[in-house]
Amino acid sequence: MEFSWKIVIDAGVISMALLLATLLRSKWRFLQRFMVPNALTAGFLLLPVYNYLMPALGYGTNRLGDLVYHLLNLSFIAMALRARPESARGDKHRSVWAMSTVTLSQYAFQAAIGLLLTWALFSTLTPGLNPAFGLTLPLGFAMGPGQAYAIGKGWEAMGFEGAGSVGLTMAALGFLWSCIVGVILVNYGYKKGYLRKESSDSMKERTMLTGIVPRGAEKPVGLRNTTDLEAIDPLSFHGAAVAFTYILSYLLLLGLGWLLSFAGKAGNDLARNLWGINFIFSAITAMAVRFVIDKIKVGHLLDDDALSRISGFSVDFMVTGSLAAISLVFVGKYWLPILVVSVIGGLLVTLTVPWFASRIFKDHRYERMIMLFGVSTGTLSTGLALLRILDPEFKTKVSSDYMLSSGLTFMLAIPFILNINLPAQAGLTGSLVPFWSMILLSCGYILYCVLAFAFVAKKNALGKPFQWWYRD
Repeated sequence: MEFSWKIVIDAGVISMALLLATLLRSKWRFLQRFMVPNALTAGFLLLPVYNYLMPALGYGTNRLGDLVYHLLNLSFIAMALRARPESARGDKHRSVWAMSTVTLSQYAFQAAIGLLLTWALFSTLTPGLNPAFGLTLPLGFAMGPGQAYAIGKGWEAMGFEGAGSVGLTMAALGFLWSCIVGVILVNYGYKKGYLRKESSDSMKERTMLTGIVPRGAEKPVGLRNTTDLEAIDPLSFHGAAVAFTYILSYLLLLGLGWLLSFAGKAGNDLARNLWGINFIFSAITAMAVRFVIDKIKVGHLLDDDALSRISGFSVDFMVTGSLAAISLVFVGKYWLPILVVSVIGGLLVTLTVPWFASRIFKDHRYERMIMLFGVSTGTLSTGLALLRILDPEFKTKVSSDYMLSSGLTFMLAIPFILNINLPAQAGLTGSLVPFWSMILLSCGYILYCVLAFAFVAKKNALGKPFQWWYRD
């Protein structure tokens, strides 16, 4: 009897790369200085392996892409199953709305700039460039490699050749921007005196740069047991809860596909595209499951830290796998637009996030800005890694406020994500109407963010408008 070992081999290769990256981080000062996540290092180590060695051995990247796709959905489920803190229920604190506003503004700014740059490129230097190219900027920078790959693969079926690899490349460049420029911003704020005293003191005690808890140090608690070990291992229980929710989301999409089939070809096309944004439906399903278990008063069986560990595991393997899945052939094909869009996009984030953050927040301004910069160029993990330099034990409200704001951001971003295929449709049909419609939608989001910013920031909204960092 023959068994398939491909997914096991992929998981094993990724695991070896993560272990090697952990060793390198513990020894190499460059990786420590710029707080480079181990998953990012592991992904770059595997990039030549999956482009040259694995194909020579008869292995492609298709299975690796499938693994990335499922890990993305599982990470969203694990985070969405977490309980909302009591303060989040009915909480209308301005800082939560402000965090959501800045995050959403990056979706909109990056989409608008990316699409306009794409229009300029396919009108001049690179005729034939797919109109959807510009959206790889917000997908790779503001959303992450999983979303960039999943949606990009859907675009490949719509005629955008190599869209998945382009999205992953943009995400990799976003990670580099987050790590290198983010650490530069941290040190700049320290030298300029923008940090609170507690944050400045923590800069002098960066004992976790190696990424490993030192020998003899107190080890933080990663998860708590909510079941008896004799009955079922707590990690097994939480893993089962996540996997069960994933099956429910699968059934939900199957049901939606069946309903849309009655609309004919258009409905079938929409149903097929929905699978590319399955992470949305996975998160919605998880929210519904959490609502039910809270109603029947068994929510105490799920430990938030355990769910965070499952999400962290998924993200680490997803980031490594997604970078390894980049096709260097398509990177070479699109090198010019990738370079133009990523550099201008990175500069956009570096200018706009500090400008907004220094005016819209009342407390922990630089800490909030650093975390928002990290999540606007990488993922939540890179945002937390940058924040940890200034707030090692997460004693401030910055990380918790961001977690609370992410739910609001997610709900507000649903129309944006549901329409994200419009530019790809423009490339498929030859009509630029859907392309300009997406730009118009992005401008609508920008308008909302500007109005929300003005409402929350009040008198600081236009304070010293030509200064990168505002100090009142």
